Amino acid sequence: MRKSRLGREIPRVALLLETSREVGRGILRGILRYARLHGPWALHVMPGDIEQVWPAVNAWGGTGIIARISTDRIAQTILHSGLPTIAVDLGKEQLEPSNPLSHLPELCVNSRAVGLAAAEHLLERKLPHYGYVREIHNIPWSQRREQAFCERLAQAGVSCNVYKEPPPSARKWGHEQERLSKWLRKLPKPIGLLAAMDIRGRQVTEACLESSLRVPEDIAIVGVDNDELLCELSVPPMSSIALDTERGGYEAAALLANMMLHRKYKPKKILIEPTHVVTRESTSTLFLADHLVVEAVRFVYTHATHRIQVTDVAERVGVSRRSLEMRFRRALGRSVQNMIRHVCLEKVKALLLDTQLPLRQIADVSGYNDPSYLGKVFRREVGITPQQFRDKKRLP
Repeated sequence: MRKSRLGREIPRVALLLETSREVGRGILRGILRYARLHGPWALHVMPGDIEQVWPAVNAWGGTGIIARISTDRIAQTILHSGLPTIAVDLGKEQLEPSNPLSHLPELCVNSRAVGLAAAEHLLERKLPHYGYVREIHNIPWSQRREQAFCERLAQAGVSCNVYKEPPPSARKWGHEQERLSKWLRKLPKPIGLLAAMDIRGRQVTEACLESSLRVPEDIAIVGVDNDELLCELSVPPMSSIALDTERGGYEAAALLANMMLHRKYKPKKILIEPTHVVTRESTSTLFLADHLVVEAVRFVYTHATHRIQVTDVAERVGVSRRSLEMRFRRALGRSVQNMIRHVCLEKVKALLLDTQLPLRQIADVSGYNDPSYLGKVFRREVGITPQQFRDKKRLP
């Protein structure tokens, strides 16, 4: 094995992760960050079939593996190698106690938290109907998202329409599109749908176009992964739940480093948590009988960070402040000021997670007079300081 300039052996890690999806790319970014900080590591990235490249990896002298194990042959190859391995999103049979893969540490998305976040996002839109579109093979993470999503909807007193996975003969998109379009046309409207992942969500938007269904007026859609290219290519652009994949990849790399060093480990699950919902046009409408409140909310979402007051909203929709407050509470169960504060804080959260802007600048662009006041409001509403919120995602 090659050694570093300090005389230490350089870990040689094989990565079998898809690079075509944002989840895989985010995990790879986290692994790379760990390797740069604590390496050097020699990384062998294998987005294709591990069986085709394994002989080269074996000769290469691999010392560890992080892999999405998609077939029995891949599983046998990895298990036979005897190398420290972290599995990514194990399947139902792989998680059975009798399966040796179940004893491996696992990196997976907290799909229950994803389902709950999606339900809250769609419930806020005051939709009368809801649905879930399963991943094409309905594997465990898709099932967990569905279960949590449906449970939260049941708590709110509404049911969930579920599009079940197609038969094997119809799993190619060209064959499935008419089946999905037919299901969408039969749904009660308007309806909010959670798609198991962004790829599935984009298929739903395509089927809506094919069926002349309006998004979001007839069907509001939210996906998972926040793959920006896929979401922006959807017509209209699709809302999606962002995941903290880089932290997950970083923590998986740290665990693998310990496994390669000590060769002893206990099964452990590393959860990739959802961070926030990135709202785009596919869920941009409120579904209320009171159209004046809908117009007011749209104005708030567009102008909240411009330091607007309740009187500005009332003037925009042409009613008195008292009348607006009464209609707001009747329709939404909250005050206008509460809505303005909510929108501003969501902006603050997104800036804390997605940028490195100082709090002074964040306060300025999100509608607060100064960072001290923002800090007080944020702590009161969120329970932690803005810096603590940012540090939850920040890697070393």
